[in-house]
Amino acid sequence: MWQPSTRYPDPAVEILDPSFARYRIFNAAVERIATGMRWAEGPVWFGDGRYLLWSDIPNNRIMRWDEETGAVSIFRKPSMYANGNTRDRQGRLVSCDHGGRRITRTEYDGSITVLADSFQGKRLNSPNDVVVKSDGSIWFTDPPFGIAGHYEGHRAEPESPQNVYRLDPATGALTAVATDVAGPNGLCFSPDEKRLYLVASRAVPNRLIFAFDVVGGTALANQRVFVDAGPGTPDGFRCDVDGNLWCGWGMGSDELDGVHVFNPDGRLIGRIRLPERCANLCFGGLARNRLFMAAGQSVYALYVNVQGAPGG
Repeated sequence: MWQPSTRYPDPAVEILDPSFARYRIFNAAVERIATGMRWAEGPVWFGDGRYLLWSDIPNNRIMRWDEETGAVSIFRKPSMYANGNTRDRQGRLVSCDHGGRRITRTEYDGSITVLADSFQGKRLNSPNDVVVKSDGSIWFTDPPFGIAGHYEGHRAEPESPQNVYRLDPATGALTAVATDVAGPNGLCFSPDEKRLYLVASRAVPNRLIFAFDVVGGTALANQRVFVDAGPGTPDGFRCDVDGNLWCGWGMGSDELDGVHVFNPDGRLIGRIRLPERCANLCFGGLARNRLFMAAGQSVYALYVNVQGAPGG
């Protein structure tokens, strides 16, 4: 059973390269803020309301944690087996719905708008993770994980390739910006939006994190391997303002479960040990310097000495 550390610095926050030392706060420890989920995913911070939302996919619900009171409640049920979540540049919730095989936006009045559910006349598979660029465009991954069975969605046969898409904010047009990726999963932009990172979670023999150059703000080029995950499994991630990539990680072992942090050159510089495999994460809190980590059945938090880049 997990117990919070009573030691400072928390031994769960490991400096693997001297450059990571500046990001560890001496007297900040990993905290577990919620538990009791079946598979926690897609955390997103709402600073204007001081609360965190995340998906509990198999339970078909989106959960909420309030920073001021620590109260955990159900934000939405059913959630259409929502997975990844983010906010658009107008502050609205954007979600990947396994159940509806679609991307949705929650309007200010609580109503839900379907933004995309098909490509070239065929249904999407099961949108997984999503980010919104500063121009308002929505980028998301579409593996078939959510239609593989009846646990995180509804079993169905894939109709579309495993692509990464860009949704144009003005026209609503959907463009495949990366095609036939082996299990496209987490994605995020570098702080200057000149680079896109993408997890290929079914690449063999090892899972990979790719980096792409963003061309003209609308297309991807120069695909290359940024990180070879070896025996580990990267899932979702976000960048900080210095360009470091904070990655949900794990494979069900003490040596791998938690968060791995890579610098912009792809060098592993630090890690946060968790007792559960971390699926996804985001930055939040008053100064955007609190890392929220959705990990298996629980959500953890840690204050760090850096701010998350906008757009997560």
